Amino acid sequence: MDDAAVQSLPDDPRLLKALLIERARLLGLRENRIADLEKQNQRIAELERTQAELERTQAGLERTNAGLERSKAELERTNAELELERLRLKQQLMVALKKLYGPRGDRLATEGDVAQLLLEFAVELEARPVDAADLPPDAGAVDPQTVRRVKRRRGRRDLGSDEFDHLPAIRKEHDLNDEDKPCPCCNQPRVKIGEESSWQVEYIPGSFQRVEHVRMKYACRQCEQNALNPNIELADKPLEPIEKGMAGPGLLAYVVTAKFADYLPLYRLENIFARNGFEIDRVTQCIWCRDVAELIKPVHELMIQRLLASHVIHTDDTVMPMLWPGKTKQARMWIYLGDEANPYNIFDFTISRSRDGPAQFLKQYNQTIVADAYGGYDGICLEGGITQAGCWAHARRKFVDTRDLSPQIADGALLRIGKLFTIEQQAKDLDPNDRLELRKSQSRCIVTELRDRLLEWKQTLLPKHPVAGAINYVLNQWNPLTVFLGDGQVAIHNNLAEQEMKRIALNRKNSLFVGNERGGQTAAILSSFTSTCRRHGIDPQVYFTQLLTNLPGTPMSQIDEWLPDRWKNTQAARGK
Repeated sequence: MDDAAVQSLPDDPRLLKALLIERARLLGLRENRIADLEKQNQRIAELERTQAELERTQAGLERTNAGLERSKAELERTNAELELERLRLKQQLMVALKKLYGPRGDRLATEGDVAQLLLEFAVELEARPVDAADLPPDAGAVDPQTVRRVKRRRGRRDLGSDEFDHLPAIRKEHDLNDEDKPCPCCNQPRVKIGEESSWQVEYIPGSFQRVEHVRMKYACRQCEQNALNPNIELADKPLEPIEKGMAGPGLLAYVVTAKFADYLPLYRLENIFARNGFEIDRVTQCIWCRDVAELIKPVHELMIQRLLASHVIHTDDTVMPMLWPGKTKQARMWIYLGDEANPYNIFDFTISRSRDGPAQFLKQYNQTIVADAYGGYDGICLEGGITQAGCWAHARRKFVDTRDLSPQIADGALLRIGKLFTIEQQAKDLDPNDRLELRKSQSRCIVTELRDRLLEWKQTLLPKHPVAGAINYVLNQWNPLTVFLGDGQVAIHNNLAEQEMKRIALNRKNSLFVGNERGGQTAAILSSFTSTCRRHGIDPQVYFTQLLTNLPGTPMSQIDEWLPDRWKNTQAARGK
């Protein structure tokens, strides 16, 4: 304590004592205050520790919640994926069951289906009157002129009518025995007063014939006696389809027709021939088919040239297995259908489905093809300046296959696509210009409406939903699918090409495979002729017989006379 502080203290002991007591009291208060502050600091520190612990706990809870949210989201994604997988498997099962047991056509089969379709569109239908044209082409009242009528024969067919004059007729008379001719009453001879006739159709199985070609040989006796050249000359005979071969044109035509028009495998033909008295090994028949294909190849190449002049070509492909080391190779058979000005159906064989096959075939073509959504056509059309048209039958099939997964959306699409097919049915007999005008006036607005609805429906579905896949198929193919709106010669579907591929499927089912690439090319050439014959209503047996008889001696300048359509016209002119 400094001197000034000491001097300021009072001299009175009582005051000094009171001052000391007050000072002690203040010191006590200060210490208590300091203690209270320390306690408060301790409580604050404890609170801070508690708050930190709570924050850590809260952070842990937030992490746990985030993990739960992620788990929930993952579970939802898993459930969505499982649901999509279930729908996909359900669709595959429905498609497989339809192939086995269901109808062939992509249509609404029953009235119940149509009623359900109308029920789901009740809101829209209440706003406007129901028009028969709004119904699907398979439902309700359809224009009688658009329905194909099948004439059913009733009762017994009259075999004696002019309809069957082309069949040879044999008359067989049946008379009473001599002992039955006298009258049983008076025993006098009865006279013939008439006759009754009835007809039957009989079948005489095919048979083999041996044809001996005898060529007369001539020589000059006078020159021979004079020790000169006798000038020996041998009479000519028609050129043979297969040089020095034992098979005549009719037999070759029968083998080719049975194999590629009736889809009989060669081992069955071998058995049929054996039953008729002359066994022909299947290997020999296979060689005959190859030789016939080589002989008629110039006509086939001419058919290809004419086909490539078409404004519109329909094309499709299917599997054609080919023998390969280890297992069969999935080779392909392609079909190309010309338009009415070039009515030829050409098959082409390739060992794979790469774009090289159609690119090579169409390298000189630059007009329009109608095809499915095979991606290889995109580059081919872009490089060759070809217009690619799509197939609405494929688009419709996508919705038919997924209809049970989302009936409202699928029926909405099928309703509008059905209207397009109804319009096309009405326009099938019109010329291309009138057909185009009808499409512009009626089909274009339906197509525009369908696109708007597809975009709306797409927003309501998961990206991997099967119905979303059907919608994406149509939207991705929108430009090819709308080509028909600008060209009256383009069909809205590719069904004609798909129908012709059935002959390959039947041949594949019975014969299983081709032996090698050359065998596939042989099958393509001979299938081209049988398919074109069917297109023109020609009997391939008759056509091949005449073709193989006359083609070896036909000059190249006259080979176009043996095109199937030209040959048919020639036969019709001769018949007149």
